Amino acid sequence: MRLLLLRHGQTHGNTAGALDTAAPGLRLTELGHRQAEAAARALADRGIDQIYVSTLARTHETAAPLASVLGVQPRELEGLREIAAGDFEMATDHDSVAGYIGTVADWLEGRYDTRMPGGESGHEFLGRYDGAVAAIHRSVEDAGHACALIVSHGAAIRTWVSARVPGVESHARATDPLHNTACIELVGDPVQGWEIDAWHSEPVGGAFLDDLTAPDPTGQATDEALHPAAEPGPGEDDHARN
Repeated sequence: MRLLLLRHGQTHGNTAGALDTAAPGLRLTELGHRQAEAAARALADRGIDQIYVSTLARTHETAAPLASVLGVQPRELEGLREIAAGDFEMATDHDSVAGYIGTVADWLEGRYDTRMPGGESGHEFLGRYDGAVAAIHRSVEDAGHACALIVSHGAAIRTWVSARVPGVESHARATDPLHNTACIELVGDPVQGWEIDAWHSEPVGGAFLDDLTAPDPTGQATDEALHPAAEPGPGEDDHARN
């Protein structure tokens, strides 16, 4: 089967740099709605048979334009939700963001015993995401379909793909940015395994829809989140910053 994993559109949490992971979560910005509309236009002819969303409102809002075009009703699966921030929920400060992304970075390196403070371990996250993907695969097979779209979340998508798609490429890309309405396309199944067919790290509807000014902690590169560039000192000019 073909499995498309689409990150949701921009939210007010992304623009505030907040670790917004609990349901129902903050909603899409005006740009986020434009990203969702553009994603619908880009994906309308991809042969998508069914759309699956998480329990967070932003995935429902992102899926709505494409669901309308295709005439399907998105199906909600709890296992597709974002990696829970636990004690860091809704925090915006550097230490909290670094704590969250540091835990995700551990999981990307295969250290799944690490637990998000006040939240889940890597094993627990992968178990519930695997369960959702397995349910999608069964549903697609039972219906005689070939292609499904998951609308999910930045940290969740990157962590799951890194763990379940073998090879250096999936791991390296998972540490890079995954912008709002970025889309990863896989082929395979949960039994035989998955391969990357395409990886669009920018908005699938067009890079012009990206907002490079938003802090967006769950979408930026892990190294950038853990080690942000230093602020220029007094009197430091552009050449010195470069």
